[in-house]
Amino acid sequence: MAATTDRAAPGPRARLRAGVRVTLLPLLLALLLSSLDTMVIGTAMPTIVGDLGGAGQLAWTVTAYTLAAAATTAVWGKLGDLHGHRGVLLAALAVFAAGSALCAAAQDMPRLIAFRALQGLGAGGIAVGAMSVLGALVPPRERARYAGMITSVLAVSMIGGPPVGGLVTDHLGWRWVFLINLPLAALAMGLAVLLIRVPARPPRTGAPVRADYAGAALLAAGVTALVLAATWGGGEHAWGSPVILGLAGGAAVALVGFLAVERRAAEPVLPLRLFRIRNFALMSALAFLTGFVMFGAVLYLPLYQQAAQGLSATGSGLLLLPMLATLLLVSQLSGRYTARTGGYRSAQVAGGAFMLAGTLLLTRLDTGTSRLTTGVFMAVLGIGMGFLTQIVVTVAQSSVHVREMGVASSAVTLCRTLGSSLGVAVMGALSGGLGEHGVPTAAAAAEGVRSAFWAAVVAAALTLLAALCVREVPLGGAGPKR
Repeated sequence: MAATTDRAAPGPRARLRAGVRVTLLPLLLALLLSSLDTMVIGTAMPTIVGDLGGAGQLAWTVTAYTLAAAATTAVWGKLGDLHGHRGVLLAALAVFAAGSALCAAAQDMPRLIAFRALQGLGAGGIAVGAMSVLGALVPPRERARYAGMITSVLAVSMIGGPPVGGLVTDHLGWRWVFLINLPLAALAMGLAVLLIRVPARPPRTGAPVRADYAGAALLAAGVTALVLAATWGGGEHAWGSPVILGLAGGAAVALVGFLAVERRAAEPVLPLRLFRIRNFALMSALAFLTGFVMFGAVLYLPLYQQAAQGLSATGSGLLLLPMLATLLLVSQLSGRYTARTGGYRSAQVAGGAFMLAGTLLLTRLDTGTSRLTTGVFMAVLGIGMGFLTQIVVTVAQSSVHVREMGVASSAVTLCRTLGSSLGVAVMGALSGGLGEHGVPTAAAAAEGVRSAFWAAVVAAALTLLAALCVREVPLGGAGPKR
């Protein structure tokens, strides 16, 4: 009888995994909220514009959200390092819920845009808080196993967001696109309070911490100007226009000032010395490049499929499945491989190689390319992104001290956000404004997507180069030194 009991008793690793799976519930729900919101609003926007007016301000409902998230990411990470990551996650969820409630009550487009920025402020904290909590709870090697589950949230939001937005808008009204966030955010907060138990942080010694307000303000200003220049350039304003040049100059001045302030700050919001750590700097670069390729592909491939292959908007969204399904599958498998072996460099090199192959294949698209062939090309790209999407966060976290887990998470998240913004802008400029004036002709779509993906080829080649430079330090089972 005793032998049976011994065999039935779970080992330490099994108990850890069971506990983490429970803890993942509020983390995944929180991440689903923030990532789904951007995808859901797209199908609701025609109805919103019909009700509130302001069609010319339409793009700002998305830009305000992403800008606020990008500009405050590093601040959320530093707050988590100073005051606890669970508390930051709860605060971010509360801000996101408040922004959602105000969006639902908006009576005109300017107020909706302002409240979307508040939502984005919360979304930035959710992304950083969730990854930092996972980093604090799970040893580095095991962390890779669960990072793939976080990748699945992104894939689910991309696939399910537009249909959900249309369904809610048609049957309940556009305000429910935002109101539905309130019970879900409350559930995530309740589960976080009940289930998340982050280990106590070691006490700080020395003088009291003084917040780096100047650094935070300069970083937010620089990131905002940079993203606006990338978003507007070649579209609302010519690249050489005074507006874009002014934004670029303002971004340069703010970021140079940020670097100067960070060198002197006692508790910098983004410690520059971390970028002297080889693997941390390389993971930040990989996050930027992967974001550049991924979001450009998600934006421009459906336009090509609608114009050149005659698909509906819904059909083109569904035909992203080959890319998203392989991304999801490979991220899970590579996470398990890293959890079992502690190694990751070979997976990252494979990711860079597949991304390069996939982007090169996508430059061959033309008006005669079949849907099956397009799907195969997209699947190759998805494999590459699956090897890279979340493991970069795990490696970046394992490269720094536990006190700087939040900063590491926020730096990688910020780099991915900037990469996605610049990727969309650069690929849009090379495509000749593909899709700016409705669905283009088949010939224009094929030519535009080929041109856009040559930028992705360059980014993928740099990804492979960066992966080859990674120095593999096997992930341990005990996490970084505390």
